Amino acid sequence: MDLRKLKTLVDLVSESNISELEITEAEGKVRIVKAGPAAVMVAAPAPLPAAAPAPAAALAAATDAAAPAPVAAAPAARVVKSPMVGTFYRAASPGAKPFVEVGSAVKEGDPVCIIEAMKIMNEIESDLGGTVSRILCENGQAVEFGQPLFELE
Repeated sequence: MDLRKLKTLVDLVSESNISELEITEAEGKVRIVKAGPAAVMVAAPAPLPAAAPAPAAALAAATDAAAPAPVAAAPAARVVKSPMVGTFYRAASPGAKPFVEVGSAVKEGDPVCIIEAMKIMNEIESDLGGTVSRILCENGQAVEFGQPLFELE
């Protein structure tokens, strides 16, 4: 897709009531998401769980038994997040073994996946060490900047 066509699509989305547009052609796939109040609402659920322990802590003053469960659950799981927008792949090629599986030990700097952005394959390294407890994305799924990819213990 040429840049003029892409710019036209971006202009159309920004000037309309459309919040998201995805087009697939022979040359590839383009997804345009308009930033605005709707996007903020979509991004808000991720920080909410982090904010939830504060009211729970205030409630703990009245009920001591309620505080330990939320506080203990928060530090147990750490998340490896996407450093860019693109397409998530668990392996280096379609027939290859995935970089990590549930239960895999990961050290800081170990490759955990590939994110394709603008037809460039970017090997993503873990910024944390631990054991993979959950894989939060499907192979071939579009991911956003900051989206959780893996949960580590």
